[in-house]
Parts: sequence; structure tokens; C-alpha cells
Amino acid sequence: MTDAPDGRPRPADQWRQRGLRGLTVTRDASVRGWRWWTRTWDRLVASLQDEAPAGPGAAPSPTGPLVEQREAPRPITVPALGYVYAFHIRATFAWSSQESLRSEVLSWYVDYFQPHAIQRLTRLAADAARNLPPHRAADLELALRQAITAEPTWRYERGDIVITCQPDATVRLDERIMPTYQPHVDRLMKLEYQFDEQLRRARYAQELSRRWAAILYEHAGDEDIADAREHLLAAQGEAARWINELLRSHPRAPTEPQAPVPPQHNR
Repeated sequence: MTDAPDGRPRPADQWRQRGLRGLTVTRDASVRGWRWWTRTWDRLVASLQDEAPAGPGAAPSPTGPLVEQREAPRPITVPALGYVYAFHIRATFAWSSQESLRSEVLSWYVDYFQPHAIQRLTRLAADAARNLPPHRAADLELALRQAITAEPTWRYERGDIVITCQPDATVRLDERIMPTYQPHVDRLMKLEYQFDEQLRRARYAQELSRRWAAILYEHAGDEDIADAREHLLAAQGEAARWINELLRSHPRAPTEPQAPVPPQHNR
């Protein structure tokens, strides 16, 4: 390589040097880029596998399928009968997959499928609430639970991945109806208390009569004692009729087996 008379490299040599430097920089950048891409690709593949990359700080993977609990971001609102008031539903979803997925991968699928699950639960609630008065939140919750029980697991697929969802729902009343509904609830509570008190008194009278009648039965030979026993048996029968009438008027009350009436002694 010869230089120009003034000591500077010739133009052709300058372009050659610049080209070599450019190739060197490009080669180094390509090597660094390839190394970065290789590391990123390895991390991506590891995240889609069941186990994390082996290393001194690697934590053991949990056994069994992962389950992620998610709540709907806001209550589901569906109109009640008349389309004036509404029911508000708090929904939760238990997401899982039989595939070997890491938690961040499962979370991605949950983010993708949860809007579909919310829309499906909204349709079920709207169909059940359409014919229910706005104060019958318990009936709507029961209808939703029956619909969920009929198909407890919802399946969603994307490619070869299958994600399952188990929904749950609780229903609360429209706050606007509470001032109107509260006096009715207070009256029902008072009637429930009165019913429980009457039923308690009737069962106490029946049990007391039964015990005294059993005691007097041992001395049935005495005419006065026999008359007292007959009176107690009649009182016990009256208490049993009282209990039956209370239970017939209140079918939701739990029924209990009644104590047998001791046989009467023939004088």
C-alpha cells in the first residue's frame, strides 16, 4: 500500500479501510444480536414448559394442575321483572388446565377467555331474572346455581390448549328497593319469631303431657289417677294438633317426629 505524495492514504485505500471497519462492526453487532436472541428464545421455550430452567436459584414447580381464582372486574347487572330495578351479581371463576402450563401462561389464557365466561354468565342471569320481581334475589341465586350445577365446568379452547372454568355467583338486591322492601322483611321477621315461639310452646306442652301420662300410667289402677291421666292424654293430643296446624301453615319449618302417645288404660 502506497501513500499519496503528501503522506495521506490514497482514496481507494481509504474506502477499503472504511469497508473493513464497517464489516467488523456489522459482524460484532450480529454476534451480539444472535446471542441476545438465543437467550430470549431459551427463556420463552422454558416459560412454556412445565419446569423452569435448571439453575442454582430455580424454585421447584408445583405439582398438579394450576388453579387461578378470578373475580369479575365489576358486578354483573341484569334487569328484574318490569325492567325498573336490577339484580347485581358478584361472579368468581376458578380457571385451570390439565396441560402443563406455567402460571404466567395460564394467566394469559385467563385474560383471554374470562370476558367470554362473564358474557355467558350474564346471559344465564338475564334469562332467569326476566320473570322475577326485584325483591327475589334468593330465587335468582338458586336458579343460577342450578344452571351452573347442570354444567359445572365450562371449556374453552385455543389451538391445542384447553382451559376449564368453574363459575360461582352470589346475588344482591338493588339498593333502590331496600327502603321499600325493609318494612316487609321486618314484618316477616316478626312473624317468624311468633311462629317459633308458638311452636316451642306447643312442643313443650306435648312433651310435658307425655311425661306425666307415662308416670301416671304406672298407677292406672287408682280412679283419680286414671282420670288425671286421661286429661293429660287429651292435652297431649291437643298439643299434637296444635303443632300440626302450625307446620301446615308454615311449610318451610322443619318437621320433627312426634313422640308416641302412651296407650290408654281401660278401667
